[in-house]
Amino acid sequence: MTTESTARSTDQYTFQNPVTRFESIEPPAKSTSEPGLESELEPTADRGETSYRGTGRLTGRKALITGADSGIGSAVAIAYAREGADVVLSYLPEEEEDAQTVKGIIEAEGRKAICIPGDLKDPEYCVSLVQQAAEGLGGLDILVNNAGKQVAVESLEELTDEQLDHTFKTNIYSFFRVTKEALKHLGPGSTIINTTSIQAYEPSPTLVDYASTKAAINAFTKGLAQQLAPKGIRVNAVAPGPIWTPLQPSDGQPTEALPEFGKSTPLGRAGQPTEVAPAYVFLASPESSYVIGETLNVNGGMPTP
Repeated sequence: MTTESTARSTDQYTFQNPVTRFESIEPPAKSTSEPGLESELEPTADRGETSYRGTGRLTGRKALITGADSGIGSAVAIAYAREGADVVLSYLPEEEEDAQTVKGIIEAEGRKAICIPGDLKDPEYCVSLVQQAAEGLGGLDILVNNAGKQVAVESLEELTDEQLDHTFKTNIYSFFRVTKEALKHLGPGSTIINTTSIQAYEPSPTLVDYASTKAAINAFTKGLAQQLAPKGIRVNAVAPGPIWTPLQPSDGQPTEALPEFGKSTPLGRAGQPTEVAPAYVFLASPESSYVIGETLNVNGGMPTP
């Protein structure tokens, strides 16, 4: 019989109990500074560095991923590289250390990794990011809009205009801007994958602005999917549940709530970034050719519409 410790070190194709594949973590009630660094995350997260096994499903593909330095974005970048894709990493300049770690993992797989730091709130960066990505990779056929701003606020009265502006510009404006520029390079067979959230369906009272942007991403995905389907470009979304990433302790959750993070799910634990990455691989690969305008929920069993 496979032990719990062995199960946690196996790849995603090994038969295992999802309840015990990863430990139920109990993060300390301690916040970190924004924007949140993987190198400061306690306990550490599993992004598939040693466990994700690729099978060549994205061989020769060219991907641009925003928010790719840590958390879900970095897990997707690692998975894509293991599946044979070259990857452009977009992230904030202050996240350079984490981005370089991901770059090293990708290059160890023999794939190209290009780092393009910048702030997605800036419309000019959104445009130049895509231009540099397409030039650096020699084209573009996968776009993952994943970057997100999440800061818990107890009441609407405490939500500042500055935070509201920051959240919407990062979480939804950038999706419009980056995608609009990317369409100059995406041809038939290309895919766009947007990161939404369980918050779009079950908004927390402390995340009203964040949840609102995630609901907007759902509508953006479904509308754009219908617009681009006749051109052979597929648009879909992934809605993660409580996944343990640097976003959570860097003011993404109330500090006192961190020790219980993810324990209310039917699986009784928070998810790990590497458990979300296969959804992005599936939606980017040709095997999902008839999947358009869909939102894949990766949330440990939390009911959604």
